[in-house]
Amino acid sequence: MTGRSIDDILAAARARLVRLTPDEVPGDAVLVDIRPAAQRAAEGEIPGALIVERNVLEWRFDPRSDARLPIADRYDLPVVVFCSEGYTSSLAAAALQDLGLHRATDLAGGFQAWKRAGLPVAGSVKLDA
Repeated sequence: MTGRSIDDILAAARARLVRLTPDEVPGDAVLVDIRPAAQRAAEGEIPGALIVERNVLEWRFDPRSDARLPIADRYDLPVVVFCSEGYTSSLAAAALQDLGLHRATDLAGGFQAWKRAGLPVAGSVKLDA
């Protein structure tokens, strides 16, 4: 059998990241929500977070891309990506590092950890079990 398992890929991605707990997110960080719209509607949102769905993330944050966001104009931008529970966000943050955004990381535990920490949320406040 060839190839790597998703567990191997996830472990390799996380080995490169300095993952942050909700309380460790610095004030100058750009929080990026990569969850699909249906998930955001069901779970809620972090006020002030940029919404950039996963399928366009690299194009929006590559400083050389014609499709980049105005804020994504440098490689030292402190980006903290989050998903619902912190799995997809690890892969996404590693992809941003591959582009050269060396300060990119993810939120350990994702949006669910943010809510459990009692930090501000908008919309639904239902905690997943």
